[in-house]
Amino acid sequence: MATLRRTRLGPLDAVVLLPEGGVKPELGVVLCHGFGAPGEDLVGLGPELLDRLPALQGRVAFAFPAAPLDLAQRGMPGGRAWWMLDMERLLAFQRGDMSLREKMRDEVPEGLAAARRALLAALEAFEAATGVPRSRMVLGGFSQGAMLSCDTALRLEEAPAALALLSGTLICESQWQGRAQARAGLRVMQSHGRQDPILPFALAESLRELLGGAGLTVDFVPFEGGHAIPGRALDALGTLLQGALPGR
Repeated sequence: MATLRRTRLGPLDAVVLLPEGGVKPELGVVLCHGFGAPGEDLVGLGPELLDRLPALQGRVAFAFPAAPLDLAQRGMPGGRAWWMLDMERLLAFQRGDMSLREKMRDEVPEGLAAARRALLAALEAFEAATGVPRSRMVLGGFSQGAMLSCDTALRLEEAPAALALLSGTLICESQWQGRAQARAGLRVMQSHGRQDPILPFALAESLRELLGGAGLTVDFVPFEGGHAIPGRALDALGTLLQGALPGR
């Protein structure tokens, strides 16, 4: 069993799911939500994974940080963002403007560095609260949260236990290409819908090629569908977590 509670991790509000009875976890899992979602959007994944995989119970602590930017003034009450998006540009991107697609893959979004600093501070606070070092944490997220998690994982002084990319995409290509070599052997689970109308499947394949070409071990999980986390992706995430447990 595990206990959900709301807390503060560094500069970010968060929900954590901890083993009951003060048991020290062996693995930490930090999952970041996507653009426009409420801060607690992914919280339900924790209990579901524990129900699906009893081997994780009592051994894994989850953290679900809320992004720092409030989108209420953008007409999205309750929505949060890790960094702001140009919505007109995003719509053009979704309409298939190939020039924007090529530009986006190597673009460093304004606000990414600030989001990364906030997440790093949250990881430090999570480590202090649980005793789990960052090298024993699985970083991951959905959509914009996946992009942030990938960027952060490639910049940590020590590699995390694993990386989970749920419907993310390739950005910062030049920077990630240079840093990925130092993460050779890192286990990555990457899922993406073939009909994703927001982040094209082709760019997800480019991200897989970048990471795999640098020596990371990528479990690529395509699925028929859109911008979502289907059961198949959740199964693959559970397999990643089981494999990241000490002794596996």
